[in-house]
Amino acid sequence: MSGTLFNILFNLNKFIAFETRDPFLVRQEREDPHLTEWDRFARAEYVRLAMEEEGEEAGGAGVWEDSLSETGF
Repeated sequence: MSGTLFNILFNLNKFIAFETRDPFLVRQEREDPHLTEWDRFARAEYVRLAMEEEGEEAGGAGVWEDSLSETGF
């Protein structure tokens, strides 16, 4: 708390950086301090793509069945 007050009074750049930090990123860094920023990005993208693929599998089956029935196969 005293560090924040000191930054408000004397170091405005540090205070602004402190106030605009991403709380989710800070939490991720505390959970896995050995991971680099690239590792965290790759894990988030992997999860996003896996969820996207699961959505396609669940909803995309009807599209293939419809196109096959129209062609006569």
